Amino acid sequence: MSLKYAVLAALLEGEASGYELSKVFDISFANFWPATPQQLYRELERLARDGLVEARFVQQERRPNKRMFTLTEAGREDLRAFAAEPPRRPTAIRDELLIKLQAVDDPEAARAMIEERMTWARGKLGRYERVRERLLDGRTEDAYLRESDRVGPYLTLLAGISFEEGNLRWCERVLAVLKQRVAQG
Repeated sequence: MSLKYAVLAALLEGEASGYELSKVFDISFANFWPATPQQLYRELERLARDGLVEARFVQQERRPNKRMFTLTEAGREDLRAFAAEPPRRPTAIRDELLIKLQAVDDPEAARAMIEERMTWARGKLGRYERVRERLLDGRTEDAYLRESDRVGPYLTLLAGISFEEGNLRWCERVLAVLKQRVAQG
C-alpha cells in the first residue's frame, strides 16, 4: 500500500493543511502508518495533480499563506474501492531491534536496548491514551461506538494501544530472560 490511501483516509476527517495533516499522522496514524512531513507534502501534490484532492489557498496575516486540502469525489471513490479490497498480505515484522538482538552477545547492551524500547512504548501508550480520551470526550467506549459517525479512527487507535502493550509484555519477558542468563553466569 502506498501513502496515498493513508492520506486520503486522513482527509476523511475534513479539510486540512499539510501541517495539520502531519499532526494528524503524528497522533492518529503513527501507530500503523508513519510518514514524515516531507512525504506528506509530496503525496498531497501528487493527489492534487491526480484530481483526488482539491487545494485552496488561504491568505494569512503575520504567517505564510497556506494550502488547505479536501477530498474530491474522485478521491472518495478511489478510497472506497481501496477499502473494499481485502489486504494483499498480512503485516510482517521488520524491526532493527530484532536484528540487533539476534546478533548481540552482551546481555548488558541487550538490556539497554530493551529498556529504550520500553521507554518508547510507554510514551506512545501515553499519547494513544490521550487521543482515546479526546475521542471519547467523556463518553464510555460503548456510547462512543454507538453514537459516532465513524469508528475507524477508534478501531485503529485500539490496534496501536494493543501493539504497544504487546511490545511492553515482550520487553518484560526479554529482560527476565536476560536477568536469568546473567544470574546463571
